[in-house]
Amino acid sequence: MSIAARQLETIGGHIAALQGGGGSAVVLSNEARASTDLLSALPPRYGEVLLSLLDRLESSALFSEESCSFSQKNLLDNLQVWVDKARAQLES
Repeated sequence: MSIAARQLETIGGHIAALQGGGGSAVVLSNEARASTDLLSALPPRYGEVLLSLLDRLESSALFSEESCSFSQKNLLDNLQVWVDKARAQLES
C-alpha cells in the first residue's frame, strides 16, 4: 500500500470515529492537512475541496450544533464522499 493510500485510510478512520461519536475534529483536520503525499497524488481540486471542508468542520466544532451554520454530520458525510472519490482516483 502506498503512503498516499495509507494516509487516505487514516483520514477515513478519523471520519468514522467522529461519525461514531468519538474521535476529534482537530485530530482529523491535523492529520488530513499533514497528508502531503496523498494531496500530491490527487488533482489539485481535491486539496481545495478537502481544505474547505476541514475549515468548516473546525468552525462547527467550536459551536454547538444549533448555533453553527454548518452541520457537523453533513460535513462528515461530505468528507466521507471525498474519501470515496479520492480512493477511486488513487486506484485509477
